[in-house]
Amino acid sequence: MINETIQDAINEQIKHEFESAYLYLSMSAYFESVNLQGFAHWMHLQYQEETAHGLRLFNYLQDRGGRVRLREIEQPQTDFASSLEVFEQALAHEKKVTALINNLYDLAKQHNDHATQIHLEWFITEQVEEEKNASDVVEKLRMASDHPGALFLLDQQLAGRAAEPEE
Repeated sequence: MINETIQDAINEQIKHEFESAYLYLSMSAYFESVNLQGFAHWMHLQYQEETAHGLRLFNYLQDRGGRVRLREIEQPQTDFASSLEVFEQALAHEKKVTALINNLYDLAKQHNDHATQIHLEWFITEQVEEEKNASDVVEKLRMASDHPGALFLLDQQLAGRAAEPEE
């Protein structure tokens, strides 16, 4: 049976993962509304990844004999000033999630919960990738500045993003 403090913290992280999914789905809808289907595709895949992350924690908690208690998630932002703003917010959000995962790992360490620590190592590695991916697009958008042709090419590039294989 999993420690109740760890259980509560994992339930909170499940909420954050689904909030992330909801945020990325909203960003995808925004990009669709401004006719940037490649950007929308990228964000939709991000939504799917975050949903998978939430389910990964959901299943882990159940496997450990814990009780999943889903929590309310907030409505995400729906309007943005630019593509750059969207990706800057996505990057900031990923940095926030990294901090949350690190805090959860530290809590598991404090409670000598080795299984949870090992489970969270996958998330720690995943967050490095998440921050890098968002940062790469932010930098490309900054280089593109207000050049419509560059934005068009980046949109085409993002349309080619493939879904991550299931683990």
